Amino acid sequence: MAPHTRMTRSVPTIGGRVRGCYSGAMQAPVILFQDQRFVVLDKPAGLPVHAGPAGGRSVEDWFPLLSRRKDGPWLAHRLDADTSGCLVVALRRAALLQAQALFASGGVRKTYWAVVAGMVEGDRGSVDAPLLKVSDKTGWRMVIDPKGQTAVTDWQVLGRGAGLTWLELRPRTGRTHQIRVHCLTLGAPILGDGRYGEAGSGLHLLARAIHVPVDPPVVANAHPPAHMLAALEQCGFRS
Repeated sequence: MAPHTRMTRSVPTIGGRVRGCYSGAMQAPVILFQDQRFVVLDKPAGLPVHAGPAGGRSVEDWFPLLSRRKDGPWLAHRLDADTSGCLVVALRRAALLQAQALFASGGVRKTYWAVVAGMVEGDRGSVDAPLLKVSDKTGWRMVIDPKGQTAVTDWQVLGRGAGLTWLELRPRTGRTHQIRVHCLTLGAPILGDGRYGEAGSGLHLLARAIHVPVDPPVVANAHPPAHMLAALEQCGFRS
């Protein structure tokens, strides 16, 4: 294989996957980028990155297909289970440490697409609102609180539809549920967000693109999943 490759392909099957939403069975992952250091996967919505205490399928089930080395692979960062798109996996420990440092320092350029319920005012802007995790008998959620961690997200409108806005979002920080809560502060929760808005046919949030500034850089773009297409098209998206 060439030293670094941008691609969209699958590796051998380990179970059934429907593009866009995880269906409970597993097929091979879609690979958006691969070289000797990193793989960028197109993670389907609904598939967690870790199995968790309850067990079940996760991104880590694909790791034996990505490398035959005794150590690794490792997740370089995380995505929420309901978010689809670009997920970086490190194949070497040195690559992992390098990527983790860049993610922690804000050096990685991450681009998300979201379709939100409501008409966002203005065409672009930034949300600077610290986030704090709170828990109660019903579970946990992130809230805006001055005692929380700094969280900043830049946004711009890519299109509008009937009661919908298509946003491109670039988080400068990487807090849990940052984009989901920051969209809520714009008065427009993400479609299908049952935690911060109303549940529906899947969370309309895509990790659209990623740029990890290593040498050579890791660059990947993910296509919108099937469950987002109708809403995106209402806002002017053309595949």
